[in-house]
Amino acid sequence: MKKILLVDDSMFHLEAAKSFLEDKYDIITAKSGKEALKVFAQGIIPDLVLLDVLMPEMDGWETFNYLKGISLLRDVPIAFFTSLDSELDKNYAARLGAVDFLTKPFEKEELQKRVESIIESHTA
Repeated sequence: MKKILLVDDSMFHLEAAKSFLEDKYDIITAKSGKEALKVFAQGIIPDLVLLDVLMPEMDGWETFNYLKGISLLRDVPIAFFTSLDSELDKNYAARLGAVDFLTKPFEKEELQKRVESIIESHTA
């Protein structure tokens, strides 16, 4: 079963996304960028990271850059999963190398479809 790491400081959004995806994927959650780094430190390499941007201590932009700097994680697709929805933010995410930019609130079907598309296009 493919693994997805959900990183969001909002328990509401973590639980909603988890409930929408857990039938098809193994879901790991982290409430911060620093907690996400601890997941990787345990040797867990997910097939996809859904990463919030607006988080305390270490925001999603910083977390993204840190993760992409780790050679083992360079090929792990990361999609932003955020309440930000400006073209500036979407363009910045694309320039960083994010595979998608999902805006909260999200619909169950849209989240499932976009996650499935990312997983299919980035795994053999």
